[in-house]
Amino acid sequence: MDVHVKQGGVVNEAIATVEPKATDAGATAALDMSPRVANRAAKPGAAEMSNFDIVSHYFELAADRLGIEPDLRAVLRSAYREVQVQIPVRCLDGKIHVFSGYRVQHNGARGPYKGGVRYHEEVDLDEVRALAALMTWKTAITGIPFGGAKGGINCPAERLSKAELQLITRSFIDKIEKLLGPTRDIPAPDVNTNAQVMAWMMDEYGKLHGHTPAIVTGKPISLGGSLGRQEATGRGLVYMFREAARTLELHPERTRVVLQGFGNVGSWAARIFCELGCKLIGVSDVGGAISSASGIDPEALLAHIQAGGKLSEYSGPGVEAIASDELLQLDCEVLVPAALGGTIHAANAEQIRARMIIEGANSPTTPTADEILHEKGVFIVPDVLANAGGVVVSYFEWVQNLQHFRWGEREVNDKLGNIMRRAYREVRDRAARDHATMRVAAYELGIERVLEAARDRGYV
Repeated sequence: MDVHVKQGGVVNEAIATVEPKATDAGATAALDMSPRVANRAAKPGAAEMSNFDIVSHYFELAADRLGIEPDLRAVLRSAYREVQVQIPVRCLDGKIHVFSGYRVQHNGARGPYKGGVRYHEEVDLDEVRALAALMTWKTAITGIPFGGAKGGINCPAERLSKAELQLITRSFIDKIEKLLGPTRDIPAPDVNTNAQVMAWMMDEYGKLHGHTPAIVTGKPISLGGSLGRQEATGRGLVYMFREAARTLELHPERTRVVLQGFGNVGSWAARIFCELGCKLIGVSDVGGAISSASGIDPEALLAHIQAGGKLSEYSGPGVEAIASDELLQLDCEVLVPAALGGTIHAANAEQIRARMIIEGANSPTTPTADEILHEKGVFIVPDVLANAGGVVVSYFEWVQNLQHFRWGEREVNDKLGNIMRRAYREVRDRAARDHATMRVAAYELGIERVLEAARDRGYV
């Protein structure tokens, strides 16, 4: 997803609001953004489970069904390596602020570690652990030769200046560069990071190791990025819709879509859904939500936001602002949660009126909500399958960098479609064979493939 940065020269509100006013001890605590209970406030309407608990629940459920022994589960469940580093950065307020950076390498049995880096003030080690495990299963489900990893920094990226983001990024790479490499661990964009952040990472790594384009994916095209990478996750969601629509006998021209999240994934999904003939009737971002029964033009909405406007203030034909929690209750055929994890939970699942959910975010649905939705007959294409388009085209970018050769955009999109369709059908067939949901079948398939690779290597 894209990061929205300020170009100005003052430190952001998120840091400024914690600036100390009393004792030296208070000053130190306010500037230290390292994760601790005191830095986390309970949120109203939050999910009943963390991302880590969600991923662990589905792993155990699939492992039970596969009959995996406890000792092997311990290997597959835990991470191979976890690193937490201190990132002290002198921000534009003249003070040093301390952030925490994480890189978790979950499992490398099937290839180099692969996974995005997210910048968000609520990032902690458990969340990164969960996302790293998801990447392990995701790459196995799609059949690409990577393991799973994830990274993050607990900084309020959307309210930091570009200069501050660059300092934080370069400091992070300096601290973890020994773990990285094009045949070892390859970062990519995630929440609040983008091609520019990847360019900084590549450049900082290159200072120590020489020019190495394959060290990151999701780079600018000018630095060896792949055509089609930016829209890959959103395009993958639409490929999943086209496959699942056959099961539900949905036709694009009679399909109403609601999107929660309008970052890189959500905005591209919206545009490609509408190109297919679907109607976008609701969309939200962190600042609010809008709806229109007659449809929302995603191109016009994106232009409005890029010009500095707020999504909630967009005034297209028939558009009205609604409360964010009302968005999930809109009557539609397809709901796409493409924001953060845990947005569909026990408290709101009953109100969802979609026929199909395609999970663009990681772990957007808690197990309790998943059961409620299953009982309601909602068809769910799970995150470990649905949002894998990004890592698939990251694989293409990595291959192109190693070959020093660029593919055309049509070739990239065609190859992405082939892999996503094959993965969907394999999961669908597994679900039918085992009388399981798509989610459970996807986990079973991914875990089996990772375990097979670990055994073939002699690791277990």
